[in-house]
Amino acid sequence: MDLLAANLASAPAEEEVALGPWRLRRGGGGRRAMAATLEGPLGEGDVKAALARMRCWGQRPVFQVRAGEDALDAALAADGLFREGETLILAAPAAAVAHREPDVAVIDCDGPLAALVEIWRAAGIGPGRLAGMARVPEPKRYLLGRLRDRPAGAAFVSAFVSAAGGVAMLNALEVVERARRQGLGRRMVGWAGAWAAEAGAETLAVAVDAENAPARALYAGLGMVPAAAYHYRVGS
Repeated sequence: MDLLAANLASAPAEEEVALGPWRLRRGGGGRRAMAATLEGPLGEGDVKAALARMRCWGQRPVFQVRAGEDALDAALAADGLFREGETLILAAPAAAVAHREPDVAVIDCDGPLAALVEIWRAAGIGPGRLAGMARVPEPKRYLLGRLRDRPAGAAFVSAFVSAAGGVAMLNALEVVERARRQGLGRRMVGWAGAWAAEAGAETLAVAVDAENAPARALYAGLGMVPAAAYHYRVGS
């Protein structure tokens, strides 16, 4: 599975629908889980058909535009959709990122502990995103980071492995304010890399807002580099 496909699979919608050249996503939490993607040649009227279906669902129109889809971007702009959010997918070999420190408490669990839910809620990650995590197929893990015996970080990692190779996606990494700039985020990414390698994924990847300089610096320090990019076109 390639990075863009793994990124979408790590935040699945409640339902996916094929409509002409589109893959439409219904009922997900966040833009990624609601975004339509182009899977075939774009024809006349195809944008309006997708817009009509999403509005019929009572869902804000969202399209993911990937590198090389300039014609799609222009067509969406012509229909009045505005550009929003430049996202980079950063990646590195999982084995190179992997690092576990015995004196750092990272609780690796198969469900969202109450402490994880609390950290995510404070960061604006609510029930919709959590429901999406629950829909992700195994293997996957919820990670709770602790600092001085107190819950301080949360993350979710899932692996998509096949005979052709594997990608693990890190999502929803959050560190509480009191624990920032103390290395917890780096250690949690290292833990995710170790789990990913054990799960058979050669690559660990994460989607990050291009304008999020602190997050980009964290991942760059671990050797994770831009490997793919996309942005959204959204309507009212």
